[in-house]
Amino acid sequence: QVQLVESGGGLVQPGGSLRLSCAASGSIFSINAMGWYRQAPGKERESVAGISSGGSTNYIYSVKGRFTISRDNAKNTVYLQMNSLKPEDTAVYYCNAFIVDPITYYGKNYWGKGTLVTVSS
Repeated sequence: QVQLVESGGGLVQPGGSLRLSCAASGSIFSINAMGWYRQAPGKERESVAGISSGGSTNYIYSVKGRFTISRDNAKNTVYLQMNSLKPEDTAVYYCNAFIVDPITYYGKNYWGKGTLVTVSS
């Protein structure tokens, strides 16, 4: 059984910063790509940032230069540092990871339950 648990969301004023964390636990052989998605009220879920097992990163255009994704492979954890936050960044942020099972060597996508980020004055 694999779990992804996010933390670090909350209420922040425009221009402020937050750091999200997502820790994977359970039956894990390896973790390939990890990423952050978000879903704002009334909108579809969108990919915000991703990071490969080797550390290559990609970002949605609207967060480039403001958000930084990173990972600690020893801790099976991915982070999202969010700076210069804007009201339009308000959303539930979800962690995603492609995890390989140590018994079957079969990989599948896992999702966290989400953490709410609200940017408002």
